[in-house]
Amino acid sequence: MLLLDIPSAQAISLTGPQLFEAQCAGCHAGGGNIIRWGKNLKLTTLQKNNLDTQDAIVNLVTVGKGNMSAYRDRLTTEEIQTVSAYVLAQAAQNWKSE
Repeated sequence: MLLLDIPSAQAISLTGPQLFEAQCAGCHAGGGNIIRWGKNLKLTTLQKNNLDTQDAIVNLVTVGKGNMSAYRDRLTTEEIQTVSAYVLAQAAQNWKSE
């Protein structure tokens, strides 16, 4: 009998870009918003909506608001922290590719 050492899903860590692509890009590709264009992830919009800190983004991703779904049941606390840091960093770079 062959036993494989396969890491559990929780043991696999995804990067900010990977999490964003898998969970967020469907609505927020390039920092935009396909549902409500005024609710994008650009720095000026985040600032206007008091979402320009990692903690604020973490809260929004965790509990959701309006059309924005809550992700607390889909992502771990670490994944939410990681994708929130990525969003804030990308916003600060105006969503320009590296």
